[in-house]
Amino acid sequence: MLYACALGFYSLVEIDQKTRFGWKLPAALIAFQAAITVTYIFWIQSPVFHQAAFALTVCGAVGFGHRRQCEMTVSNRTRRMFQRLLLQGFLGMAGGFFVWNLDNIFCHHLRTYRAHVGMPLDAILQLHGWWHVLTAYGSTYLLLWVHLTKLARMGHDHLFTIRHYAGIVPYITLKTPKKID
Repeated sequence: MLYACALGFYSLVEIDQKTRFGWKLPAALIAFQAAITVTYIFWIQSPVFHQAAFALTVCGAVGFGHRRQCEMTVSNRTRRMFQRLLLQGFLGMAGGFFVWNLDNIFCHHLRTYRAHVGMPLDAILQLHGWWHVLTAYGSTYLLLWVHLTKLARMGHDHLFTIRHYAGIVPYITLKTPKKID
């Protein structure tokens, strides 16, 4: 998750056709994320540290991306797509953060309840698992937001739209051209 967010951040910084930082930015981002990983595994080993590092990475990417969007002039349609993607991404991330904290606080009680209700209903109470589901959901929307920002920066946003597989999984695709009568 940390590395995926760093990739999104890199994509937003290097959004223009001309590369600004060369190899230095990817090296710095990898080193930063590796330092977080090593610190978490070998020293701190606290979910709070991991949550804070992840939140910092997400907030950095979203904040920088929002700044880049403010530099652009886009249509109202594109602005609405930006807003929807950001809202869905935020809701997924915030929801995942919320249930992960509930899991950390009430872990002992949740284990008791899971044992009581049994399979398959116990899966509903696996809040750490829901953390992964919700952050994957949020990450998907935020990565699509990064791609749409890149398309808008290149002036191609009017050619694309957002669709959903089975009404759930979002993707960016070419708009269907209108039929000429």
